[in-house]
Amino acid sequence: MAGKIRKFFKRAGLTVGALLVIGIAFGLHEWYGKPWFINNYFNRVFIQYIWDKPEMLTSMGMLEQVGIKGHNAEWNDDSIAAGDRDLAFLDDIMAGVDKYDADKLTESERLSVLVLKELLGDPEQMRRFRFHNYPVNQLFGLQNGIPRFLDTFHRVNEPEDAEHYISRLSKIDTKMEQNMEGLLIREEMNIIPPTFVIDKSVEIMEDFVSQPAEENVLYVSFREKLEQADAISEEQGAAFLEQAREQIETVVYPAYQGYIDYFTGLRESSTTDAGVWKLPDGEAFYNYMLRNNTTTNMTADEIHELGLVEVDRIQAEMLEIFAAEGYDPSLGVKALFDQLAEEERFYYPDTDEGRAQILEDYAKIIDEIEAGMSKAFNMMPKADVEVRRVPEFSEKTAPGAYYSGPSRDGSRPGIFYANLYDIKATPKYGMRTLAYHEAIPGHHFQTALQTEMEGVPEFRKEAGFTAFSEGWALYAERVAWEMGYQDDPYDNLGRLQAELFRAVRLVVDTGIHARRWTREEAIDYMLENTGIAESDVVSEIERYIVIPGQATSYKVGMMELLRLRDEAREALGDDFDIRDFHDVVLMNGDMPLIAVRQQVMKYIAEKQAT
Repeated sequence: MAGKIRKFFKRAGLTVGALLVIGIAFGLHEWYGKPWFINNYFNRVFIQYIWDKPEMLTSMGMLEQVGIKGHNAEWNDDSIAAGDRDLAFLDDIMAGVDKYDADKLTESERLSVLVLKELLGDPEQMRRFRFHNYPVNQLFGLQNGIPRFLDTFHRVNEPEDAEHYISRLSKIDTKMEQNMEGLLIREEMNIIPPTFVIDKSVEIMEDFVSQPAEENVLYVSFREKLEQADAISEEQGAAFLEQAREQIETVVYPAYQGYIDYFTGLRESSTTDAGVWKLPDGEAFYNYMLRNNTTTNMTADEIHELGLVEVDRIQAEMLEIFAAEGYDPSLGVKALFDQLAEEERFYYPDTDEGRAQILEDYAKIIDEIEAGMSKAFNMMPKADVEVRRVPEFSEKTAPGAYYSGPSRDGSRPGIFYANLYDIKATPKYGMRTLAYHEAIPGHHFQTALQTEMEGVPEFRKEAGFTAFSEGWALYAERVAWEMGYQDDPYDNLGRLQAELFRAVRLVVDTGIHARRWTREEAIDYMLENTGIAESDVVSEIERYIVIPGQATSYKVGMMELLRLRDEAREALGDDFDIRDFHDVVLMNGDMPLIAVRQQVMKYIAEKQAT
């Protein structure tokens, strides 16, 4: 009997050993060879890509769940050599995808291939236009990006997290030196920001370094996080703060001063020309940016003319509302909104209390529509959304609002940032629309659902197509109105003003970059045709100058979603359910518009077949 037992365990051991060997062999094959399944390949290259991107790993918040935190002490490698490696890796990814027979892939896998190829873009064009941008500007340069990243994404719950924060502060000079490599190449290529971009970037950096270290956002944000960390004693917190102060004074400020000195000298070589037409191969570059941002083949002229048509249509609707409310429509949209700007009932007090009330009211608006989402949606994201003020150090040049998505592990909610710098830029009649755009059912709704998708390659949860995400957010404003949440005529004016704003973007973006409009001409056109506060108009126009083509994606994406909805409703008649339509649009995450159309056409066909 004992012999039989020994024989059994011997055989079992051999079996387990064989399975272990097979498992290891399979794992090695999946990692180093061609994986058996393409989704395994997608996940492998995604892991390989993000593994040396500490900032992305921090923002995703995945590894912390299993106790891996070392990446939170590091920054991305922004050197030219690292960029070369990334481009080579993208080539390898494309080559790997092409090894799979498309005819043998599932429908979901083919969609992933389409999304990936659109996401990666044209490698030749990427290399051609690698340096055709302004990586330091008034909106998203390092001077803003570093403190914003540490404030938003770097969590401090225990001493190790604080040590990692200090480590990142100590390496900011290296990160800025790496970025300087690219700045010098751009200078040689005569890719130099317009004068106003340099001036405003320098102003931001000078304000940043002029503060005592203890008042700097890097210190203040760190202090607040330490105070909220139960695992860190008061004594430990004080020691960490002292280290932070030292790093800010000896590493961070000198690094920023180096950039101030560089851009002050670069100013002599700058011009006031705003459009990218002035850059080497500027026309081709702008066409490339339009293609990337809209995921369509629309030309600059087509987009410009579309904008003019939409501006006329929307203004006509607005004038009808003004007339119904007792205003003189012959005055025109700008003059009528100027009248509203003089009516105190539409604005909050220009005080700290007034700004606090704005944030509170935004939260109420979001809670209200969230409770009624079943009217138009089957799905709801798990992640919450919070409303916060744009950090004061950047609000002067920041857009009117923006959104930051939730972490994968659920520890950080989605965040709707509202710019409260100019109280006149937040009229009450525009707040609902902005909340719907940035939060629910707009960016937060779509982004959180994408993050929470199951059964798809990991890269699909992080993919981003501006025409889809911004088109959806603008479309969401319309849906909220259709759901009855903007019945007040002034709220509806706010909605139409927001849509008009995006239509005007089609005109001014193409005007600046294709038709050689000056910064001032673009500002004048937007002021005359939107009735939006001048402070917002200026920051918006200056945004389009440093991010060419991006502003066109909102209206192009929205109009495609509306066209697809109309096609589905016409084809299905009584069988059309807007909740199902929204499922189809959202269930696959961010996609290029061609993929959205494919999914909607498939939905129509399947519905008709039942």
